[in-house]
Amino acid sequence: MKLLCISNGHGEDAIALPVLQELQKLPQPPEIVTLPIVGVGNAYSSHNFPIAGKVQTMPSGGFINKDNRQLVRDLQGGLAGLTIDQIQTARNWAQSGGKILAVGDIVPLLFAWLSGADYAFIGTAKSEYYIRDDRGQILGSQRDSIEVKTGSYYFPWERWLLSRNRCKAVFPRDKLTTELLQQWQIPAFDLGNPMMDGVATDLSKPLFYQPQPARRELARPLIVTLLPGSRPPEAYANWGKIIIAVNSLIPVFKQRKIVCLATIVPTLDLDILQGNLSRSGWLPVVDPNLELANFAINLDTIYYQRENATIAICTQAYAQCMQQGDCAIAMAGTATEQFIGLGKPAFTIPGAGPQFTPGFAEAQTRLLGESVILVPQPQDVGVEMQRLLQQPDRLQSIAQNGLLRMGKPGAAKRIAACLMEVMS
Repeated sequence: MKLLCISNGHGEDAIALPVLQELQKLPQPPEIVTLPIVGVGNAYSSHNFPIAGKVQTMPSGGFINKDNRQLVRDLQGGLAGLTIDQIQTARNWAQSGGKILAVGDIVPLLFAWLSGADYAFIGTAKSEYYIRDDRGQILGSQRDSIEVKTGSYYFPWERWLLSRNRCKAVFPRDKLTTELLQQWQIPAFDLGNPMMDGVATDLSKPLFYQPQPARRELARPLIVTLLPGSRPPEAYANWGKIIIAVNSLIPVFKQRKIVCLATIVPTLDLDILQGNLSRSGWLPVVDPNLELANFAINLDTIYYQRENATIAICTQAYAQCMQQGDCAIAMAGTATEQFIGLGKPAFTIPGAGPQFTPGFAEAQTRLLGESVILVPQPQDVGVEMQRLLQQPDRLQSIAQNGLLRMGKPGAAKRIAACLMEVMS
């Protein structure tokens, strides 16, 4: 079998990657080629998956649906020509007898349908949790939304694409969404969310309510994962807000060490991030003595300190930073979802966009439920975090909610096996 994986974004590429890697492990693996339609597909090329057709980074970073001005900039940057080339690449693949795995939202799904090939879809962007609670009941704030009026968070035209005979399998992001889609005779499978693969391990289990004396809990550092997002220039603005939030932790937790693990994608300019820290009173250090168990210090990690707090800027230890964190201060999409999937709380702050706008942040609280604590002003994060850590029952509920919303690890292997069965 020949398989073309079409995805539309850095996060979507990262979600598709473990599925493709599991396909490679099968006894008769398919021939796999990728087509990242947003960005240049570093996640694929760095793992030796070939890229088909033309790729290009657009000025918007892929968020043209957030702001019409971003669409204009992308059109000026060659979006129309790039899209035509990519659709033709998908059609050529279909004509050669290949099949397609679309990962993301309606855009790669539409590319798959236009190609004429058989296709499957991993839906990363949509969930019934945006409009429903854990029991499937409509949220009061969403009763007048177009999604409720049309019956699902997947619009009728999206459900039409998912119900075509050439659509062989749909893998929604959670059980609730799967059950809703199945009502429209869509071949939806509840196999979990592949974005948790490679992140969730025994090391990532929350420590808050494990039996241990309070004195011992206070003796260990409070570990906070920092998630500013991956796309410049927005990530730099997010970083500034996150540093204000970190500064608010220092007086609140003054009797305890604070270690902040900043997960920074390699494409961001570290000079800009460090300049913000210097202006905020942080000083660079060489040997911070973090005293973190099971955390491998990378030679590329950069450290800053201020009073009882240390920030480690990490570009090569994403999974470890996620696993070690007790809480996160987050202004990201996929990374925030992965973090709460580990059973831990994330404190989010609305930004200017184009992704992490106030509207996006509010929608994320619906998607992820009580695991996300939306704090309007970054300087209030310290007080809110202290309040949460004093409520063990709420922390236990957050841990359970993360598993419910994001599913168990191992989804990539289950999806790979299903793909081979339905596409062969």
